[in-house]
Amino acid sequence: MIRSLTILGAILWAVQASAVTCEKVTHEDKRYTICEVDAASEDLRLFLNDENGDLLGHFSSVNEALEPQGKRLAFAMNAGMYHDDRAPVGHYVEDGQEQMRVIPNAGPGNFGLLPNGVFCIRETRADVFETLEFVEQAPQCRFATQSGPMLVINGELHPRFLPDSTSRYIRNGVGTSADGTRAVFVISEDSVTFHEFGRLFRDALEMPNALFLDGNISRMYERASNRSDIGFSLGPIVGVVEDVPAN
Repeated sequence: MIRSLTILGAILWAVQASAVTCEKVTHEDKRYTICEVDAASEDLRLFLNDENGDLLGHFSSVNEALEPQGKRLAFAMNAGMYHDDRAPVGHYVEDGQEQMRVIPNAGPGNFGLLPNGVFCIRETRADVFETLEFVEQAPQCRFATQSGPMLVINGELHPRFLPDSTSRYIRNGVGTSADGTRAVFVISEDSVTFHEFGRLFRDALEMPNALFLDGNISRMYERASNRSDIGFSLGPIVGVVEDVPAN
């Protein structure tokens, strides 16, 4: 369960699902939806293309691909930046197969605002790594997606974030606990700055490491609340997969 944030002036309500717990939170007068996954026990995956190599792009398409397996999404979110053809900008691994290498150098846009990072899903844990640390440790990820910038790095906000920034967007990201058992996904319901978004992960959620996934295009799916944000096709999607209950 996500810890109570009432001491920080947050307003909470919880929706229980079999594989994920989501809450609506108001932190520093900004609204967020927070979904926590037990990475040690839940089926957390990344999705990009179907078995024919065609782009999935939408939460509904992922569900259609899972249906023949007797599976469905409990939760999902866009999971990193992509090119016009929806190919991942940075490192991407799906089912142990690397589809895009790590990009360690600085570059244009938010992705290149170093330090950036990698979200790595292994059999019994999930972790956000700063990219150079990821390269050094070389963990064997079943799934991985690179994005940027990092929001929180070893308990500290990204050094380039400005408290008085005027750049506000709907944003989404993910943080992980030190032991890798908790993966906490967040989408802002109001436009927020990087500094505000990072403070939520650092101060309210107490995540030692957190990664920005994207902004403006950010979308979320949650079966328990019948939420399924729609729009144009996405690139990588992260999701929690559950069994379809027997009739």
